[in-house]
Amino acid sequence: MATPPPPGIYVPVPTFFSKPDSEDAIPGLDLATQTKHALHLAASGIRGLVLLGSTGEAIAVTNCERKTLLSNIRQEIDKAGRKDYPIIAGTATQGIEDTITQIQISKDAGAQWGLVLAPGFFATCITQEGLKDWYTAIANRSPLPILIYHYPGVSNSLVLSAATFTTLSSHPNICGAKLSHGDLSLHTQLASSPLPSMAHDKFATFTGLGQQLLPVLTVGGAGAIDGLAAIFPKTVVQLYELIKTENLAEARKLQEIVARGEGLVVGHGVVGVKEGVRRVLGWDSECRLPLVKGLGEEKWRDWEGVVEELKRVEKGLS
Repeated sequence: MATPPPPGIYVPVPTFFSKPDSEDAIPGLDLATQTKHALHLAASGIRGLVLLGSTGEAIAVTNCERKTLLSNIRQEIDKAGRKDYPIIAGTATQGIEDTITQIQISKDAGAQWGLVLAPGFFATCITQEGLKDWYTAIANRSPLPILIYHYPGVSNSLVLSAATFTTLSSHPNICGAKLSHGDLSLHTQLASSPLPSMAHDKFATFTGLGQQLLPVLTVGGAGAIDGLAAIFPKTVVQLYELIKTENLAEARKLQEIVARGEGLVVGHGVVGVKEGVRRVLGWDSECRLPLVKGLGEEKWRDWEGVVEELKRVEKGLS
């Protein structure tokens, strides 16, 4: 049986792109900034990195760039004395062959797990049996253990049922899930399941929403793969620690602040994450079309209050 990633707070890392030389050029990888951000996260208590997921603009990154980015981060993390630091590589393809290719590239570049997004193109006519067969076919051939990535918001509203997860959890090469939606019932059914195949040492359930961290950990979740932690890593790690040590009064206070801050991520996605990283941490990045960089001053003013509050919390944890 595959071993799931260790519990804790992970970051779905944005892919940093440099400013192009001309208006019609595609922004290239900015590996120097990517490395600085990754090392900052690791030093701030983040348990591992998720590279080339939805926040990493995976669909806009070539397989050659995938190899380059992952190899660079693995080498730099190792050089910093963090050998075997968890790296999860996302995939966002619709096909089995393309997914297997990306997982193989990721393994060769140093990732230890794959995070496989459900194929939503034909969502209106996909059955649960079809989803089981699709994930089984990938797991049978994947050179890495895989987690199921359930994100209806970027998968044409495709929904995986609890029964589908239960069936797939028995596969020896499927070791967990990331659930990026507000259905706490599904979190509970997976994380609290009494089935041996869903024991926490075999199948780890992560939320993709930090505003759900307190309830998700309460029902047995492994942690979060959380976009706000790309900006305020120590704060989200502190929230995790408060919950795990059962300091619930303080955890509730911090959860409320984090929940408000998560609105930036939910409302603006990767564009909001990159804007926060630029304004708070000082590391700039382009986006690749059709995403357009920046929120603008008017939209940013909506978030200034909670961002300043989170900055004070983060500074107090330094």
